[in-house]
Amino acid sequence: MLRILGSRKTFCDGLSRRDLLHVGGLGALGLSLADSLRLQAVQAAPKPVVSGNFGKAKSCILLFPYGSPPQHETFDPKPEAPVEIQGEMKAISSNVPGLDICEYLPRMAQVMDRVTVVRSMTHPYPVHGVAYATTGMPTYDPSLETRPRDPLHWPFIGSVVDYIEERRGNRTDGATPRNIGMPWMLGAKSDLVPLAGPYAAFLGQAHDPFWVDFEGQGTHVVPKLSDAQTKLVHDPFGGVTASGKFVLPSTGQLPQQMTLNRLHHRRSLLEQFDRARVNLDADARGRTFNKYQDKAFSLLTSTKLRDALDISRETESLRARYGMTLFGQSCLAARRLVEAGSKFVTVFWDSYEIFAGSAWDTHANHFPRLKEFLLPGADLALSGLILDLDERGLLDETLVLWMSEHGRTPQIDSKPMGAGRHHWSRAYSIMMAGGGTPRGGLIGSTDRIGGDVKDNPISPKDILATAFHLLGIDPHTMVHDHLGRPLPIAGDGTVREELCTG
Repeated sequence: MLRILGSRKTFCDGLSRRDLLHVGGLGALGLSLADSLRLQAVQAAPKPVVSGNFGKAKSCILLFPYGSPPQHETFDPKPEAPVEIQGEMKAISSNVPGLDICEYLPRMAQVMDRVTVVRSMTHPYPVHGVAYATTGMPTYDPSLETRPRDPLHWPFIGSVVDYIEERRGNRTDGATPRNIGMPWMLGAKSDLVPLAGPYAAFLGQAHDPFWVDFEGQGTHVVPKLSDAQTKLVHDPFGGVTASGKFVLPSTGQLPQQMTLNRLHHRRSLLEQFDRARVNLDADARGRTFNKYQDKAFSLLTSTKLRDALDISRETESLRARYGMTLFGQSCLAARRLVEAGSKFVTVFWDSYEIFAGSAWDTHANHFPRLKEFLLPGADLALSGLILDLDERGLLDETLVLWMSEHGRTPQIDSKPMGAGRHHWSRAYSIMMAGGGTPRGGLIGSTDRIGGDVKDNPISPKDILATAFHLLGIDPHTMVHDHLGRPLPIAGDGTVREELCTG
């Protein structure tokens, strides 16, 4: 096989630069992106489902605050509980009677008539488990969290959506990926390895999220994670300048010296080589490979994705409404991406520079981080997104999910600096909006201290099943793993009709 020789630099997926420069691939075009877009065929047999707003959502925006927000200081305050449970923050009324939320979410209090809160989330794994929360896998081992390519993983919800849409023949224009992750690959900018969860697993890397990247500096030093922290962190989730921008990764951009004219000439040359490769099995690998060459070519030659990511096209007032933080501006970009045709966009509130106790994992300095950093950013971004979608007539067809790995302990630990709440999965809260979910809904409740579910327990798998249902995908659809075993895309989750009546 002809090759263009290059360095032996190895990328994060284990492929070398030389491997990505096969002329039989898109090497002659300089398009290593094609290698990650090849479809690996497996079977899926969706069954028709017609009840309860099936298919009401045309797209989904998943908002994932890594580390897990506390239910007490967000959507399930306990104003009657003792101070060691209630904490330093009080409850305020929202515009939905009987639905009180934390006082540090004043803007969200004014849009609760557009969302549904689930207070009765529960599962048995109080550990960081993005993979458990966002896939159908039935059990979880915490060691998997730092092994994103372990064969035990199940496919991410966004990857399943992408795969099913592909199998149904629902084509895109190639210029806007169906499944996008942002603001960067999960865990990629902390002092830990990239984290597991948002990957296609046995469906093949062609269905991994298309990761964008962010260029810009943080403007604020955020409160420390613990007494032991000495480094001051200008976390962009605490604030960014207006010049910060989302960009395509290097594998999705033309080399600096490559003009579009030269690219088209190289593509013509590639097609001539492809026709001459008589030893390639054209019925199997060849046709699939060429299809994903076309996808990669479309991404590189079209400005549609770059335009959608260009938040500088929005007014200053709208950007400020979302909050001039990385999470706020990512939510704004997510709205632009679904408008441009993306089916599933995931926004992570990720760790930055320091992993331990990162983001929402408030084992220490709990109250300062919530008051000065986490809650103000979430309040602006969530309310901004909900209002913007609704005003544009997009909320009813866009499913918005705010969910994380678990909740936090009812009992406050007063020993660390700024106090702390630790991991807790027996009861916690999430928020949903749009896409066929109820407006002004409150589902389930917890006991007087917010430690156990009192009624209507709901699992993460139920949320996945419900999301699939609203997106027009039967959650009982089976996909086959590496061993050929049929596995349901939502695990043992069931569609919750109370979440599908909007």
